Amino acid sequence: MTGIAVAASIPSPPSEWASFALGPVTIHAYALCILAGIILALILTQKRFVAFGGHADAVWDIAIWAIPFGIIGGRLYHVVSSPDAYFGPEGDLARIPQIWLGGLGIWGAIALGAVGAWIGARRAGVRLSAFADAAAPGVLLAQAVGRLGNWFNQELFGAPTTLPWGLEIDADNANFPLDQEPGTLFHPTFLYELLWNLAGVAILLLLARKLNLRGGRMFWLYAAYYTLGRVWIEALRIDDAEMVTLFGVTQRLNVWTSIAVFVVALAVLVYLAVKRRPAEAPSVYLPGREPKDAVGADVDSTGATDTGAKDTTVTDGTAAADAAGAEPPTDRDDAGRSVSNASATGGHASDGAADARNERGNLSETNGS
Repeated sequence: MTGIAVAASIPSPPSEWASFALGPVTIHAYALCILAGIILALILTQKRFVAFGGHADAVWDIAIWAIPFGIIGGRLYHVVSSPDAYFGPEGDLARIPQIWLGGLGIWGAIALGAVGAWIGARRAGVRLSAFADAAAPGVLLAQAVGRLGNWFNQELFGAPTTLPWGLEIDADNANFPLDQEPGTLFHPTFLYELLWNLAGVAILLLLARKLNLRGGRMFWLYAAYYTLGRVWIEALRIDDAEMVTLFGVTQRLNVWTSIAVFVVALAVLVYLAVKRRPAEAPSVYLPGREPKDAVGADVDSTGATDTGAKDTTVTDGTAAADAAGAEPPTDRDDAGRSVSNASATGGHASDGAADARNERGNLSETNGS
C-alpha cells in the first residue's frame, strides 16, 4: 500500500506573489490584505452599530477619520519600535512611508485611530464608547486578515522549530536570519496570531449575545483578550525590535506594551463591573444629537418616530357614534320617556336634548354633524 506524504511544513508564497504590476501601478499583497481586513471590519461594525440603534451612515462618517489616523499611527509606532531599519547604520529614512513593504504597529494604530474616531464621532454626534463597542470585534477581524500580508512578505516569523507546521522562509530573502542554515523552519507567528484573533472574534460575538457589553465594556474586553495572546506570540518572534529591560528582564518593547495594556484593560473592566451598572439600552448618540427624519421628528434608538401628533380622547358618546356613522343616541326626560335628538319636522335638535348633551360633554351642537 502506497503511503500518503504528509506536509511537514508550511511553505511561504513565492517572492513574486508579494506584488504584481497592473499597468504603471504596482499592487502589493500586503496592502490588499490590509484593505480586505478594513472592509470586513466596517461591514461587521456597521451591522453591530445598527443593532445598537444607530444609523449605518454614521459608521462611514467616523471611519473616514479613524482609518487614516490609524494607518499613520501604526506606521509611526512600527518605526519607533523597530528603529534600526530606518535610523540604524544601514537604515533608510525613505522607507518610513513605504507601508506596503510591511510594518504597522497595532498600538499606534489603536491610539491614533482612536483620536480619529473621536473626531469623527463628535462630528457625527455619536458616543465614542458606543462606536468602540460596535467596532471591537471588527478590529480584531481586520487584524487577523492583515496578518496574511506578513505571510506574503515572509516576515514576522518566530524562532526555529522542528514542529510539522514550521514555516519555510526563502534563504535568499532579506528577512532570513544570517545565523541559520538554509532549510530551517520557523514558528509561523503570523498564523498563531491570525488564529488567536479569529477565535477572539467568535468569543466576543458569543459573549455579546449573553451579556450587556456596552459602555466601553466590549472594547476593553477586546484589548484584554488580544494583549493576552500577543504577549506569548510576540515573545516567540526573532525579527529586529527595540529591546527594553525592566525589573532585570529584557524583552521586546511590544511584550512590555502588551503587558501594560492588558493590566490597564483588566483594571477598567473590573471598575466597570463594580462601580458602573450597564444601562439597559444606552443611546449611541450624544445628548441632543439624535438624527432627525425628513419632517424633523426625533428618531429614537429603535427607529420609532415621534411626529408630535397628539391622541384624541372621545369624551362624548354622541361624538363616538357620529364618527362611526351610527344614529345619534336618544335622551330621556324626567319621566323616563324617549326624546329624539332631532325634531320630526325641522331636523333641529330639541332644547332638552341639547341641554342634556351639554351637561354630559359640554360640546357645541352643529347642524349636519
